[in-house]
Amino acid sequence: MAISILPTRRNLRFKLDPAKALTWHRDGLNVSQFLNTMSLFFPVGERFFIDSVRNYRELVQDPELKKAVTAFIGQEAMHGREHDEYNDHVADAGVPLKAQERLVEALLKQIQKRTPQSFQLAGTVALEHLTAILADGLLSLPEIMEGADDGYKAIWNWHALEETEHKAVAFDVYQLAVGTDDRLSAYALRTSTLVISTAVFFALFLPFYAHNVRVTGGLFDAKGWRSVLRHSLGKKGIFRYTAKAWLDWFKPGFHPWDHDNRQYLEQFEALLGDVLTDAA
Repeated sequence: MAISILPTRRNLRFKLDPAKALTWHRDGLNVSQFLNTMSLFFPVGERFFIDSVRNYRELVQDPELKKAVTAFIGQEAMHGREHDEYNDHVADAGVPLKAQERLVEALLKQIQKRTPQSFQLAGTVALEHLTAILADGLLSLPEIMEGADDGYKAIWNWHALEETEHKAVAFDVYQLAVGTDDRLSAYALRTSTLVISTAVFFALFLPFYAHNVRVTGGLFDAKGWRSVLRHSLGKKGIFRYTAKAWLDWFKPGFHPWDHDNRQYLEQFEALLGDVLTDAA
């Protein structure tokens, strides 16, 4: 039976301590900067995702998918808002996150200007898969966040849970607007954009990350680099954990809910811990 999850828009605020922006992770600066650098992509990336799905909103007639699209847009807007504040704390601590963010924004604007809307939606679907499997890795490997500052841990768990909750929405719009894998062109576009999107992401992320570690004094921290390798490529590293899920994308007929991790959504409040709800 097909899995159907209706996302929920939540208006949450997180207690992020600006003084801990560079060292909020138990394993110190290099691991904190790894996740901080990843955070810079979210506000501009999620605006791109919203635009890509909105381009096809009028095609959606199914009432449940309509509700899901509205919730997807709401969730992504909240992610952008909270990561903007998070990124401000990191930038205030001397990391050039804003300049890096402007480079990403300029690239995405060029993609919007120079590529068809179908390619933009395919890129969104591909990056949603990438974020969904990384979210699953974060939730499935709780030791990655063990001992981290409560506020930063909560914002990452919240983002991971909502990425899980809405991981199929853009995909379902793509199948409606572009086609299912029965159409070779739809399958080829869907799969090729994951390769392109992953390559472009890491081509930006890795030099940004190395620079951010250097300017904050962690370049020669051997212990810090060992911690990064353990959490990324080690036996319980997130990239090692997600490799098979990344490859599953290339199976004809694949759907994001083929990776059934609904159980984490039942732990929403427990995984978030102490957060503030914004009633505005």
